[in-house]
Amino acid sequence: MTNVINLNRFRKDRARAEKRAQADENAARHGRSKAEKQHEADAAAKSARALEGHRLDAPGDEKPET
Repeated sequence: MTNVINLNRFRKDRARAEKRAQADENAARHGRSKAEKQHEADAAAKSARALEGHRLDAPGDEKPET
């Protein structure tokens, strides 16, 4: 006796597998490595520190009005 195959399930499973393969390919092509992400985060932090260092007045140094 043969097994009954649900053709809708077979078609949907094949479509999911194709989409997953396409997503993996796109991630490999367009994704960034962990080192690249870390480098970008370090550059942003350095830029923020440099900008903060060029402030004329520190945020907590305001004079109270008398």
